[in-house]
Amino acid sequence: MIPTDTIEKLEHTWASISALCATLDEKQWKTQTLCPGWSVQDNVSHMIGTERFLHGLPASTVKAPQREYVKNPIGAANENEVEQRRGKLGVEVLAEWNELVVTRLSALKSGDDAYFAKEMVTPTGPGTLADFLHIRVMDCWVHEQDIRTALGLPGNDDSPSAHLSVDRLLRTVPIVVGKRAATPEGETVVLNVTGPVTRNVVVTVANGRAAVVSIRPPQVRAEVSMDSNTFIALACGRISGSDARSRVDVVGDTTIGNAVVDNFNMMI
Repeated sequence: MIPTDTIEKLEHTWASISALCATLDEKQWKTQTLCPGWSVQDNVSHMIGTERFLHGLPASTVKAPQREYVKNPIGAANENEVEQRRGKLGVEVLAEWNELVVTRLSALKSGDDAYFAKEMVTPTGPGTLADFLHIRVMDCWVHEQDIRTALGLPGNDDSPSAHLSVDRLLRTVPIVVGKRAATPEGETVVLNVTGPVTRNVVVTVANGRAAVVSIRPPQVRAEVSMDSNTFIALACGRISGSDARSRVDVVGDTTIGNAVVDNFNMMI
């Protein structure tokens, strides 16, 4: 099946990134973001590297120095792509990005069912190209938010890609509530994401396993509320629970509630 909705979300997010970056001066391009070691420019360089990989283009031949924030082979490959473009001007990186986006959209819009069903390893394990692209929507949108946060230029945080990103990250909330926060058997934790993307998730631990339930019980152990931008920042490891304390409301068992917040990082 051709993932038309996913392609539309990618196109919208890529256009938003291009429009935002077209307004930047060189100082802004070199501004540090919440991604360790990465400037605004480095975030775009990383996105270029992944899109080149998905299009079957050669990887960078540059080998970046070992850096402590690089934790795995995927991170090392990402760093090589970033390192290759560090000596360039921001406008040069943007020009490469814009040209590549045109190429990628042409390929995606002309792809057939077999193209999108191609088996490959995705960031979450074995899957298809269509699976990878769904994750790619979130990845690109989150990096756009990294850029916006670093520069104090908020926006595009209630887009279709924003909703997709929140929903993908919410999938792992039961793991956070049950395993990481050690919520006791029979107890329930409620997560309220208050906007711009609004969601309400009720998680109950039963038979040693935490799962989302459709009905909120009369009593809950803890209720945690935060806006969707804070949720994204926590879930993607951009900030820690202690960083977010003033942006999060915990009602009920604060030990359990804070443990949930402290263990929200779901990224590799």
